[in-house]
Amino acid sequence: MLTIFKFGGASVKDAQGVKNLAEIVRSHPGNMVVVVSAMGKTTNALEQLLAKYIAGDDKVWDDLATIKERHLAIADELFQPDTSNAIAEVDALFSNLKDYLRRQPRKGYNFNYDQIVSYGELISTKIISSYLNAAGICNTWVDIRNVLLTDANFREGNIDFKKSEELSSKQFQFNGKSIYVTQGFIGGTADGHTTTLGREGSDYTAALLANLLDAQSVTIWKDVEGVLNADPRVFPDAIKLHEVSFKEAIELAYCGAQIIHPKTIKPLQNKQIPLYVKSFANPVATGTKVYQTEERIGYPPIRIVKTNQVLISLTPRDFSFVIEDCLSRIFAVLYSNRVKANLVQSSAISFSLCVDNEDHFLPGAIRELNSSFEVKYNKGLELLTVRHYSQDVIERMLVDKKVFLQQKTRSTLRAVYQS
Repeated sequence: MLTIFKFGGASVKDAQGVKNLAEIVRSHPGNMVVVVSAMGKTTNALEQLLAKYIAGDDKVWDDLATIKERHLAIADELFQPDTSNAIAEVDALFSNLKDYLRRQPRKGYNFNYDQIVSYGELISTKIISSYLNAAGICNTWVDIRNVLLTDANFREGNIDFKKSEELSSKQFQFNGKSIYVTQGFIGGTADGHTTTLGREGSDYTAALLANLLDAQSVTIWKDVEGVLNADPRVFPDAIKLHEVSFKEAIELAYCGAQIIHPKTIKPLQNKQIPLYVKSFANPVATGTKVYQTEERIGYPPIRIVKTNQVLISLTPRDFSFVIEDCLSRIFAVLYSNRVKANLVQSSAISFSLCVDNEDHFLPGAIRELNSSFEVKYNKGLELLTVRHYSQDVIERMLVDKKVFLQQKTRSTLRAVYQS
């Protein structure tokens, strides 16, 4: 029996979090792959470091020192200097990152993003694997870049399933070993470059490994008690959903629910592997089960809010109808610039879409669309989704809001508005 455990950054943000992870792993005997994200807000910190590196800002070294000090402080709290080589291994990784930052940026932002930001996961798993061994929980550290093979689509690598399956079966053999520790979020190309699988992609890593290794289940350990019907930081009245179908989960992920990465469900559904979302602060609680079922589940209204949205309105300069040919050109531009439409709506001679305000992809798409369309857009908006809505919920959610676009189906309301 094989289980996959995934721990997010919030669960390993400090030494106490690492110790808590160890106790959770210890309490679940059997073969296991532990997938871990970068510690705390390390990914954000590395993204800020990356921006300074690209800009040639000497303060990049201050950022690097701050990130290193934070990780070494956690390692110092976890280890006795004479009982572990973890600190030396962390030092070596930071030395490699420092060497990279001494070079001139090359191959564009996306390439450099993956080479730099991936260090967060490499460092966190070195610390955690070493601590588990020191605590008597024998495990093997695995560099997932040698297992999950992707193409060179940097910042959102596409998995080569066939080759990754071959590599994973060789790496994770469980002959005399029962626990492996590896990184979420990252992969590698055939020519040895690091890729990432999309922001918050560690959930996807766990699902991929479950699929490739025929795991019995995946458990994602979060800072909430399970899948909730709203973000408790925004809606204090949020309640836990005890069970969620795969179909519902993928709808929620697509609409922007942060509890599960959008790509997570497909590898699990394809092999009928259940997913559990549980609290690392209360590991004995039941959490939420996400699984394949055709039975009707009675859901309360589920509210999702995506912030920092842009509503773009396009009108053909030659007054052409917005039909198949026109739409194909619009989506070709979006695809080539890696802009994902969160919501779309068309009329005879106009087309509107709501997208994330992504600084590195969106400006190029707008410039290209300007050649054929009159482009207008509003920034600083929010996108609300209410699954299984009721009229009173809609009225409460949209009161005093300036609504730019609204759509309603049998089960879902979506609205773009300014607060």
